[in-house]
Amino acid sequence: MPKIKSNKVSIVMGSQSDFKTMKLCQKVLKLLNIKFETKIISAHRTPNRLYEYAKNAEKNDIAVIIAGAGGSAHLPGMISALTYLPVLGVPIESKKLKGLDSLLSIAQMPKGIPVGTLAIGEDGAINSALLAASIIAISDNKIKNNLRRWRINQSRSVKKKPK
Repeated sequence: MPKIKSNKVSIVMGSQSDFKTMKLCQKVLKLLNIKFETKIISAHRTPNRLYEYAKNAEKNDIAVIIAGAGGSAHLPGMISALTYLPVLGVPIESKKLKGLDSLLSIAQMPKGIPVGTLAIGEDGAINSALLAASIIAISDNKIKNNLRRWRINQSRSVKKKPK
């Protein structure tokens, strides 16, 4: 099994208000014993921060990037345009369009700049952490076993009969 340099996940979001959703990524990564960092980087309000972050992510030992964004949701796509690392996009639910705007913005990336797009909101945040774990598990048996245990526990938690 080839060994990747790092198994660290970077969780980024466009604003403080996105943290309500994106903190679920942290919760899952902690349960799976995966190192992570969390940052606020706005594609529109902090473009220099975005550029420096994305250009240096690989050098900073990041393996996978999870980017949550609402509205026009340019953050995941801009990061993907600046790095070769896998980028997973989490559409944040908005008041006006319930996150559909974010989902379409992240999913409709032009060919050549891929962003793995997850569900809107909390389900997407949780699944993004699990998908990041799956990516890392390709070359890390410890994470693979942690993910396997997660799945087994999830299956065991489903009741056989209704009460």
